[in-house]
Amino acid sequence: MKTILKTPRQVNQRDLEKKVKDMYTKVALQPEVEYHFEMGRALAERLGYPSEELDNIPEDAIASFAGVGYYFDYAQLQKGEVVLDLGSGSGMDVFYAANQVGYSGEVIGIDMTREQLKKAENLSFKNDYDQVLFRESYIEELPIVSGSIDVVVSNGVINLSSQKDKVFNEAFRVLKTGGRLVLSDIVTTAQLPENITCNATLWAACIGGAMQIDAYKQLIENAGMLIKSVKENPYAFISDSAQGATKKFGIKSISILAVKQ
Repeated sequence: MKTILKTPRQVNQRDLEKKVKDMYTKVALQPEVEYHFEMGRALAERLGYPSEELDNIPEDAIASFAGVGYYFDYAQLQKGEVVLDLGSGSGMDVFYAANQVGYSGEVIGIDMTREQLKKAENLSFKNDYDQVLFRESYIEELPIVSGSIDVVVSNGVINLSSQKDKVFNEAFRVLKTGGRLVLSDIVTTAQLPENITCNATLWAACIGGAMQIDAYKQLIENAGMLIKSVKENPYAFISDSAQGATKKFGIKSISILAVKQ
C-alpha cells in the first residue's frame, strides 16, 4: 500500500529552474570559481572514485564534477548494459559508466542545462565515446522508451527537483524488470521549514530541496521499487551558511540501490 505524503507549499517552479540553470551553467564554464560546494578530482577521490578509473576520464569533465557520493560499487555495471544518467552535467559519471559497459553498451545522459550538455558532447566527440548520447530534457519527463534501461543513475540532482515523485515514477517506467536505480543525493534527518523549502536560491544550492530521508525512500518505494541498500557518504558543504544548515537540520549525502520488481 502506498503511503500518502503531505505536500508542503511549493517553491516557484519557474524561478527554481532559472536559478538551477544559472548555477550549473557557471559550474560548466567556470569550474575554477569557488562555490558553496566542492568540485573536481579531489572531491571525487574522497567520495570513493578510484584514481586509476579517473585517469581514464576526460579531465575537463572531472573539473566540473559536483556530485555528492560514489555509487558505482552499488551499480555493478556489466559489459553491454544500457545506463541512463539523470542530470548528467558535464559527463563525468557518463564517461565512467561508458568505460565499464564498453562499446557494446550504451550510456545516455539527460540534462536541462545547455552549457553542460554542450561541454559533455564536445568531450564525448573528442575522446571517441561512440556509445554515449546526451539529450536535453527534464528528469521528470524522460524522452526514453519504457522498459529499455538496465541501470538508472543520478548524482546529487534529484534533490533539485520539486517533483521527485515524477522523477522516481519515470525511473521505474524506463527500467527493465529487475533493473537497478542507483543514486547519491542530499537528504535531511529533520523536516526543513517552509522559509527554506520555498526559497529557490536554497534549492539551487542543493539545500532547500533536500527531503527527509524516510520520505525520500518512501517515494522510491511508492514508485514500485525495492530498496536493497543505503549508505552514508563522506560529503560536506564548504560554505559557512551551508555548514550551518547541515548542522541544524541534519543535511547529509546518501547512496541508494533499489531494484524494479
